[in-house]
Amino acid sequence: MSNLPATRLQDQHLPNPKPLALHMSLQALTWLGALSALPLWNAGSLSLKGQNGKSLAANALLPPNLDTDAFSAAVIGEACRRLGQFSNGIRNYQNHPRQPRHQEPPVIWTSGTTRLLDYGVLNTVQSAPPVLIIPSLINRAYILDLAPDRSLMRYLADAGLRPLLVDWGWPGETENKFGLDDYIAERLQAALEFVSRQTTTRPALIGYCMGGNLALALAGRNPDTVSALGLLATPWDFHSDNHSSARFLEIMAPALGRIISELGMLPVDMLQAMFASLDPAQTGAKFRHFAGAVNDSKAVARFIMLEDWVNDGVPLAGKVASECLFGWYRDNTPHLGKWAIRGDIVDPSRVTCPTFVAIPSRDHIVPPGSARALACALPSADILTPAAGHIGMVAGRRAEVQLYEPLRSWLSERLLSN
Repeated sequence: MSNLPATRLQDQHLPNPKPLALHMSLQALTWLGALSALPLWNAGSLSLKGQNGKSLAANALLPPNLDTDAFSAAVIGEACRRLGQFSNGIRNYQNHPRQPRHQEPPVIWTSGTTRLLDYGVLNTVQSAPPVLIIPSLINRAYILDLAPDRSLMRYLADAGLRPLLVDWGWPGETENKFGLDDYIAERLQAALEFVSRQTTTRPALIGYCMGGNLALALAGRNPDTVSALGLLATPWDFHSDNHSSARFLEIMAPALGRIISELGMLPVDMLQAMFASLDPAQTGAKFRHFAGAVNDSKAVARFIMLEDWVNDGVPLAGKVASECLFGWYRDNTPHLGKWAIRGDIVDPSRVTCPTFVAIPSRDHIVPPGSARALACALPSADILTPAAGHIGMVAGRRAEVQLYEPLRSWLSERLLSN
């Protein structure tokens, strides 16, 4: 893989899993809660349901001659051990030296806080076919260029394509007033028109996560401009495998709406808390594991890079937050055919260009059923189902095999053979 020169560390680095207070409180409540249940267990008043659905005393599952004092001491010791591991993992993460990130490629277009990065400088192919790549509005774009050996952008550049990465940046005064209409019909439309003027080859679009929804809408509005469309872990049926989230949002809508209205945005820590709630045990498990990984330099470097990115999020503009939380997640407007951009329904069945859909089978952020609903709604789509999670698919140790190469092959067949 090609490399760019090294540069300095990021200006803003916050080495904490966000929101730290929530994660610490959750770990304390989880493991100290086990201690509060001990008196009920020993008294036989704590019950569990067996396989037949009948309740039975929890302590009946233990041998009759069990030393309850020793059992209590073991529970206390294990709870303290796990809390200690978690704290050590957090401390190791905070204190570990950071490697400088590699230098960005040239910025060839800007609008407000949005930039377009040209990774085509990494190849020597004249008039390489452009691929406009659109990440989520919530997380930083560099997940697609995490490291020289974990970079979808560099991989596609090495394959003779011209990848162009949309970097949304931190919303400024203008973007704080944006809705999805503005991001798609104005900001992305302008970027697509700029790219189209630079080449005689019709560009392809690739969207990751929420960026896939934006790419889909953009492709639908520009059928004569877009040559191919790739959708990576893109949600569509927001109630698939996720009914509890819709019910939660229904209950929380008045409070969340008030917060968004008062602040004019959805803050980073609230977004991070929502993501953490999708798998509450994950943060504790990964930092306890990290506490014992300090002797594995490669594992530590990978963990630090990914965790720094996870905690380097950006807020959502208020209007966008309302559209996504209440329109998409609560009301399921895309799947029900009610999501519109400037009055035009976003309809996957109208997409005429070749389409590639990647549905990671272990995704807990975008459940596979949600992304599969989009693939089924498209007239025809080539579907890839890597055995990976939402982030691992694009930045994990097997990303090159599971996603980069299949996507490269699919794009090359459609762009380089013409």
